[in-house]
Amino acid sequence: MATSIFGTGVSALNSSQLGLATAEHNISNLNTPGFTRQQTVQAARQPQFTGAGYIGQGVDVSTVKRVYNEFLDKQILQEQGLSSQLDAHYAQIKQIDNMLADPNSGMAPAIQEFFSAVNNVANAPESQPARQAMINNANSLSGRFQSINQRMVDLNNGVNSQITNSVTNINSYAKQISTLNQSIVLASAAGNGQPPNDLLDQRDELVKQVNQEVKASVVKQSDGSYSVFIGNGLSLVVGAQAFSLKAVLAPGDPSKVDVAYVHHDGTTTIQQNTLQGGTVGGLLAFRDKTLTNTQNALGRVAMSISGTFNEQHKLGQDLNGDLGVDFFKKPEPLVINNTANKGNGKVYAEVLASTDYSALTGSDYELKYNGGNSYTLTRLSDNKVTNFPDCLPATPVDGMTLSVSGDAVAGDKYTIRPTVNGARDMVAVIDDPEKIAAAMPLRSQSSLRNLGTGKIGEVRVNSKQVPVADPLNPGADASTLQPVIIRFNDPPTTFRISGVAQSDSADRNETEAIPYYPGKDISYNGWTVKITGKPAAGDLFALGENSNATADNRNALLLAGLQTSNVMANGSTSYQGAYSQIVSDIGNKTRELEVTSKAQASMVEQTMQTQQGLSGVNMDEEAANLLRYQRSYQAAGKALQIANTMFDTVLSIGR
Repeated sequence: MATSIFGTGVSALNSSQLGLATAEHNISNLNTPGFTRQQTVQAARQPQFTGAGYIGQGVDVSTVKRVYNEFLDKQILQEQGLSSQLDAHYAQIKQIDNMLADPNSGMAPAIQEFFSAVNNVANAPESQPARQAMINNANSLSGRFQSINQRMVDLNNGVNSQITNSVTNINSYAKQISTLNQSIVLASAAGNGQPPNDLLDQRDELVKQVNQEVKASVVKQSDGSYSVFIGNGLSLVVGAQAFSLKAVLAPGDPSKVDVAYVHHDGTTTIQQNTLQGGTVGGLLAFRDKTLTNTQNALGRVAMSISGTFNEQHKLGQDLNGDLGVDFFKKPEPLVINNTANKGNGKVYAEVLASTDYSALTGSDYELKYNGGNSYTLTRLSDNKVTNFPDCLPATPVDGMTLSVSGDAVAGDKYTIRPTVNGARDMVAVIDDPEKIAAAMPLRSQSSLRNLGTGKIGEVRVNSKQVPVADPLNPGADASTLQPVIIRFNDPPTTFRISGVAQSDSADRNETEAIPYYPGKDISYNGWTVKITGKPAAGDLFALGENSNATADNRNALLLAGLQTSNVMANGSTSYQGAYSQIVSDIGNKTRELEVTSKAQASMVEQTMQTQQGLSGVNMDEEAANLLRYQRSYQAAGKALQIANTMFDTVLSIGR
């Protein structure tokens, strides 16, 4: 019986010692990331049967388990992945919001200052200081567009770098998880199925690290290993095998870094469209939805200002008597050949007229050659598809006129970014104040011999390019506007337009009779004018060259009027309106992300507190455990001491 008491006492000592060791291990790992509190699980030994009944034989520690809740851990993974995505997106978009909305460094004051300078020229067209100030403000406007665009390029480069770093981290975590999978399987086998708790904690922590980079899901296998999946079921870890991702240049746009999945045979496929959650998901969402759209929208404003201002400026006349030229560098759309193209075809995109600038959408496009002169154009902002079964259209599509040279192969693709470089390429090209075309090249006047009450208004030039040689002035220069005479017939319900020959004003060609409607526009070969009142038969109205344009401000007024004209978005908004829309969209999205990211972080914090309340180390609890196991150990020692006294008593009987 004393021997049985010895055995029971020793089992109690061992159990208490393991309990002390486990409590000390918990305390030591209080600040270890991912550590889960451990507990010893005790079980009574098989009792011994005696005549008096079954007598207990002590205790064994059957296992040391983690206090682990799989449901809470999966919930943390889900919430943490979304939180990392929102945080990454918010951190980036906040930079754009601060930049665009700044009352000093944003675009709004620069646009206002430039058009104020244009108005000053309209008020004093002969003033050299006013003209120089207009050029200076044009340079400031261009510089502001370029500066903001460069900041967006820097953000894009920063996103590329962060995506590359995240891919490197994910690959490293995958290798570590696969190594731990192998170690856990071996340790479990060597320990007769006992769980290697610390290795399990390390693996779970690595899975959380992967999930913070990109949304991950876990499937536990029968041997205890993990299979980790990302995206739409892409295998990242399967048992002891780790797969990898790779950061590659986007085949449709080398300014962007895409995430590719590396297959068994070493081939890669672009997968970022399927990657959601985590830092990578947030960066991709920011770049592909926010940054690209904002840069395109800013470029569209710059292109619209440059293009429409140029078109109107070229309709005017400068102080030297010459027709106006481009005031800003003409912006051009960007076309990128896909790196996988097999043919040598090259696509060109142009914006040709001021009305085409109004039709620009700010979206990117993908043009695909189907073979047999058939093309498909996809607008990437809404995936609207336009098919061209025979050839590319001669008319503009969303403001772009497309053409192609060389030989494309069926399947070849081209990325068209009409406005992405609009802000980067905006440059004022006029540096001579006298080159500002503030005047109009034509003047209108009534004959002093007119008998009626008809009055002719100011002539408005629509285009300096005459479509064909002027039929009223054979041999005239088709690139200039020619003088004409408007002569009313008898009765004066119709009129004819005649060209003025250089040698003899009577030697002229005339149009057919044109009906007269008071106040209705009269347009011919690049100009428009209105005649009001009641002209008499034979009344003459002349449109001639503007020989002295020093104080003429008619074109400057039209240039200044562009500021408030709805020349963008198919005539629905102005430059300022379009820019304000950009600022508003970014501001609203930033505020939305700020609120949702804080709410999601709070949810993660609450779930982690719940998980830590169950699985985390509680110092008060562990201190109590130390005392409990210490007392248990002392009591077991006392039992052994009593057993030893009893054994000595038995031995002394035979002395």
